[in-house]
Amino acid sequence: MIQCNEVCTHVKNMVTMSAIAVDDPDKLVRDLEQQELEAAGGVPAVGVYSQLLALYLLQNDLCSAKFLWKRIPSDIKAAHEDLEHIWALGQKMWQRDLPAIYECLQREWPDRLKPTMHKILESVRKRTISVVSNAYSSISAQDFSMLVGLSKEKALEVATENGWTYNTEKDMILPKKPPEPSSSVTPSEQQLQRLTEFVSFLEN
Repeated sequence: MIQCNEVCTHVKNMVTMSAIAVDDPDKLVRDLEQQELEAAGGVPAVGVYSQLLALYLLQNDLCSAKFLWKRIPSDIKAAHEDLEHIWALGQKMWQRDLPAIYECLQREWPDRLKPTMHKILESVRKRTISVVSNAYSSISAQDFSMLVGLSKEKALEVATENGWTYNTEKDMILPKKPPEPSSSVTPSEQQLQRLTEFVSFLEN
């Protein structure tokens, strides 16, 4: 029988996980991976799976998310809709389907997942803004609104906050390229990642 203090400790740990997910996702990922490895029979509590899957998406580590999804037992997937919903989000991220990503993120998530999901939303939107600033010299306000998952009014606020200009007559946003990093040397992996995101964005 599970004692009261064990339950309380478990709840406390889950709350702490949610907080760390926002402040230090890398540390929490390592902790959760360790919990999975050390779990009896290699099958941890479902909360470990859901938090770890969500955190992989936050890190944009879609390969790790896919491998985790494959090794989660089928009966656990079937019994917990949250896992299905998280992976549905992961699939849309694989497809770079921005409207569908935002739709998935608007779901009412359990409290323990809300901080991570909010961070995923911020991360997706931030990456999209960065790609738009590099890929477009001009973009319609409506298209930009769709890409960032915001109303036109909110999207224009975001554009203004980034120092972009708005042509009211043509209803076009003129993105401003971000300043070049101070270091002239960019690691090859980072260059490849930026190029991949840029090409994939244009193809979609």
